[in-house]
Amino acid sequence: MIPSIHKQGSRTLGLLRYLYGKGTHEEHVDPHLVASFDHMAPDPGRDPSATMEDLKQLLDQPLHLLDADQRPEKHVWHCSVRAAPDDPILTDEQWADIAHRIVAATGIDPGDGAGCRWAAVRHADDHIHIVATLVREDGRRPDHHRSGKRAQAESRLIEADYGLHRVTPGDGTAAKRTTSAERHKAERLGKERASRDELRETVRRAVAGAASEKEFFDRLAAAGVLIRQRVAPSGDLLGYKVALPDDRNDDQEPVFYAGSTLSPDLSLPRICERWSGDTSPQSTDTLSEQPTGPAPSSPAAARRRAARAAWQAVLVIDGGEDAQVAAHIAAAGEILDSLAKTSAAHTRTELGEAAFAFERATRSHIKAERGHDRALRQAARDLVYSGPALGRGEDGATTAMAIDMLFFLVIAAAHWHAKKEHAQQATAAHQSAEHLRAAYRAAADIPLAALHQRGRRLSQPLRQKQAAHLRQAAPELAEQVLAEPGWYALAATLADTEAAGHDPTALLTEAAGRRELQTAESVSDVLVWRLRRMADLPADASAIPQPNNSPTAPSAGRTTGLSTSQTDPRRKAR
Repeated sequence: MIPSIHKQGSRTLGLLRYLYGKGTHEEHVDPHLVASFDHMAPDPGRDPSATMEDLKQLLDQPLHLLDADQRPEKHVWHCSVRAAPDDPILTDEQWADIAHRIVAATGIDPGDGAGCRWAAVRHADDHIHIVATLVREDGRRPDHHRSGKRAQAESRLIEADYGLHRVTPGDGTAAKRTTSAERHKAERLGKERASRDELRETVRRAVAGAASEKEFFDRLAAAGVLIRQRVAPSGDLLGYKVALPDDRNDDQEPVFYAGSTLSPDLSLPRICERWSGDTSPQSTDTLSEQPTGPAPSSPAAARRRAARAAWQAVLVIDGGEDAQVAAHIAAAGEILDSLAKTSAAHTRTELGEAAFAFERATRSHIKAERGHDRALRQAARDLVYSGPALGRGEDGATTAMAIDMLFFLVIAAAHWHAKKEHAQQATAAHQSAEHLRAAYRAAADIPLAALHQRGRRLSQPLRQKQAAHLRQAAPELAEQVLAEPGWYALAATLADTEAAGHDPTALLTEAAGRRELQTAESVSDVLVWRLRRMADLPADASAIPQPNNSPTAPSAGRTTGLSTSQTDPRRKAR
């Protein structure tokens, strides 16, 4: 149950004409009154003798208790109450009860016998509109301060009493919802998303990893949006607005949105905090010192760095201070935006949805301490400037690796928000994780299939040797992993780590000892990507020569389980 308090107006009759009209798309069906302050208000919808003027006169009558110069200019209070899509269709009697509860909770008609006059109109199955005059029967003004929060609190009780969908309570940090008018306009233009949502996504992608105002606005311009900047007399930039070229009002002028109206963290001052807050002692330079485009890097290398930064962020979220955790979660949103922008077509949609959902998880009342998130923001920057990745080869395989690490980062964020009782943020993070699961399946299918085939081609003694490594490193997981289809890919990876000069048991012990294997659909898949990242192995199996199938073949340079690239000429060449 979602109540929305709309802006106060001055024309009662104008609002009634909309409520009793056919709607902008003829979506208003059988408009009629379901409740009113005295249970006897005229209903222009079903009473042929009643008119909207009659209802308007009745509602506005308390205005005449005041002198003309004492009457409030904005005297029309308007609240819509909408059921969730999966809720059952309520009866008129049930909507009437809901209307009475909402006006009582908000202070419009608290039940003292002298409340405001109001009426509730239903013109669709799933919602009602309540219109009221903001002068009480005794001539006083109603106490409707914070009526939005009061309506939300009452809606949670209504949901419980009626067995309706339980809406996750918010904390006031969410981005503003699109209005019904904006959604209808998007439908007319044949768009999947309203302009507000499309611009929010565009601005978020433009700011991901950006290092300066100039770079941010250059990216916006490259994205094709219209930009207006607000400049102080001193020449300092104070703010900005953006518009889509094809989104026009009735006068054919572009419809601009200020950054702060798109999302609380997209105002210019909040954006500037991202590149001005790097004061952490660990930093030796800042993002702003980087050139507009960093040193050339392959998409695969950028994805490896993103996976590494994501894993370090997981460790921070596990045990860091709240302000540092909040900064890492916010920067994780930049990684998701950048990855969605640069990934191949078969993963782009799900990654875009993951970033869109996670946007809500990036904000809470805990203020982010910028600077600690530098590694994530640099990784986002690298993703942007490395360019689009192919869906195959090392690009495709490292995309799967990055998504795998980001999945655990998003899950860690969900757990942290849940502990802090940030219900909406935790829900958003879990939704993002589901989209990442789908994106991972699409990205990992080919590289894991190649590793699977290589694992199946290993000799039986060599596979038994890898199984022994697994039982020694993770005895509690061994039987589960050996039963998974992904075991063959893990066996091939263990053989690769040994060929590269690592101690497979030591490396696997470290990989399996790290957190969050319980939420994995395939533990073997997770271990494959962790091992390949930790051992700096090519993610694409086709880049590795077939290992010797002899179980007694020596591992070149293997001593302490660390990389021995200095002593292995094959390692140097690679």
